[in-house]
Amino acid sequence: MINGAQPDPVKRQYEAYPYPVRDPAREMDELMIGSPSHPLEIDHFIFGGNRDWTQPTRILVAGGGTGDALVMMAQIFADWGANVELHYLDMSEASRAIAEARMAARGLGATYHTADLLSAPDLGPFDYIDCCGVLHHLPDPVAGASALKSALAPGGGIGAMVYAPYGRAGVYEMQDVLRTLVGNDQPAQQVELSRRLLSSLPPTSGIARNPFLADHISAGDAGLYDLLLHSRDQAYDVDGVYDLLDASGLELVSFSMPGRYNPRPLIADEELRKRAEALSPRAAGALAERLAGNQKAHVFYAVPKGTGEGRVAEVKGSAVPNMVGPRGAELASAIWENGGFTITVDGLTVERNLPKEVAGIITGIDGKRDLNAIGSMLGWDAKTFLLGFNNLYQPLNNFNFLRFSARRGL
Repeated sequence: MINGAQPDPVKRQYEAYPYPVRDPAREMDELMIGSPSHPLEIDHFIFGGNRDWTQPTRILVAGGGTGDALVMMAQIFADWGANVELHYLDMSEASRAIAEARMAARGLGATYHTADLLSAPDLGPFDYIDCCGVLHHLPDPVAGASALKSALAPGGGIGAMVYAPYGRAGVYEMQDVLRTLVGNDQPAQQVELSRRLLSSLPPTSGIARNPFLADHISAGDAGLYDLLLHSRDQAYDVDGVYDLLDASGLELVSFSMPGRYNPRPLIADEELRKRAEALSPRAAGALAERLAGNQKAHVFYAVPKGTGEGRVAEVKGSAVPNMVGPRGAELASAIWENGGFTITVDGLTVERNLPKEVAGIITGIDGKRDLNAIGSMLGWDAKTFLLGFNNLYQPLNNFNFLRFSARRGL
């Protein structure tokens, strides 16, 4: 309830339309892998790539929805044999029921709490908190982020996602339209009438001209409601993310895909590139976001102010690299055959040229060998190997393909 009066409209929404849509009966078909909060990412961005996972670790999924982050972490940590205690927090009973059923289908366990995110400090302290797609739906996002900070144990950190404005062009105009036309109807009628409107939009409409929203609109009634009928939805650009964290007593460690916040590849003119390179990380990230114009969300890691130094894992001989996403053999083949790799991120194609010899490095990455061991295996001297690895590391780290995690103790 809000001020003891009307039911929270966001809670009402997720009781009627739990999101994202997940079927516990098909849980074993696929493990949903995402960012933030893949355990390799947590280690890389929060614990310097050297977390001892045999030590007790408490993790909170704050606003856990239908369970994607919870299930992903629970399964990977179980596979690792890590000593992790997982907690799930959400105000929607319908969403919680789906998350619990998905976990049960995998034989995994967690502690479940049906409550507001502001109750997180009462459940803590936690070594890590996942908060994906929640802060932008709160009546007071600063209060929410501050509560998460208060729930952290010393040395802990947060992985979060908030919506971004430019890749969601047309969304907020259409939300206003639907609020005017169907805002007083019950959820089911809102959905029906909204679909009727969408089926006959003029081609000049912002939502009709945005090609990056089809996944939401095609995700059934819950996806449509979450995108266009949400009662509380605030987008953050790069500057907004920095301001939100600063007001909450937090600081940015890194965005999960640093390459998306580098304006240099988006600028052809060399003089303008040099000007962009002189910008602060915040200004450069804001520039890159505006130049690309396609980011629907910002995924990032944050820690309490003054504790960010040394959090991100560094390239050094004792670091253990792990591939995330593409299989190493496929990526190595692409680099060897094409002299690089090409990826498409929200409609923007990114090409990275790499020396063919770095393809061999990927074949040595198994999540167990450190860089010294990989270099020795390949017969490279240490200095030459680290130089070659740096050529590989930057583009792969920039797009969430490679992370450092020694998985100590396992």
